[in-house]
Amino acid sequence: MTSATGGAQATGGATAAAEARTAGRPTRLPRSARRRQLLAAAQDVFVAQGYHAAAMDDIAERAGVSKPVLYQHFPGKLELYLALLDTHCDAIVDKVRAAMAATTDNKERVRGAVRAYFDFVDHESEAFRLVFESDLRNEPAVRERVARVERLCIAALTETIMADTGVSRARAELLAAGLTGAAETAAQFWLAGGRQVPKDEAEQLLAAVIWRGIASFPLQGEPA
Repeated sequence: MTSATGGAQATGGATAAAEARTAGRPTRLPRSARRRQLLAAAQDVFVAQGYHAAAMDDIAERAGVSKPVLYQHFPGKLELYLALLDTHCDAIVDKVRAAMAATTDNKERVRGAVRAYFDFVDHESEAFRLVFESDLRNEPAVRERVARVERLCIAALTETIMADTGVSRARAELLAAGLTGAAETAAQFWLAGGRQVPKDEAEQLLAAVIWRGIASFPLQGEPA
């Protein structure tokens, strides 16, 4: 499933919201357009307030619809939050997979994986906070989705490392976990620190450190 990014959702939602008002009254939108509108509004509210402080009233008001309209699409706040979380979880996984498929140059693959995390946290929507900084981690459904992101990103890197180096799956998974963990942590640290290092340079620095480790494993068929 190819997911829209947070920005695309927000833009689509804003457009839908504008179209949904005619002479001060909401007009009927196709179900898919209404859903995009509601998700965009929910994203703004959840990112700004967190799950616990957000209210369905706030989301309905942000979307410019009545609460009954909101409940027609999402039976409760948790269902709305999970739908939004699914979108952004899929987005980061798709970014990592795309980085692996974009080239056969392993150095560039590492750079692409690092860039995927920096792009994700640097997006103006701040949707990454729903995935990496959720205040609802104790909810099993949320915890499962966040764990799924980690698992799928590691899996995408594991297959590439195994195919190229011939190391065992357990070793490839450990390397992949280190790469994704470093990329996620460094990207969030970079953002929280106020982007003091230019983004492109920050990606290069981290990718260079990671590549020095992975490059020590010879490609299959090459002498160690």
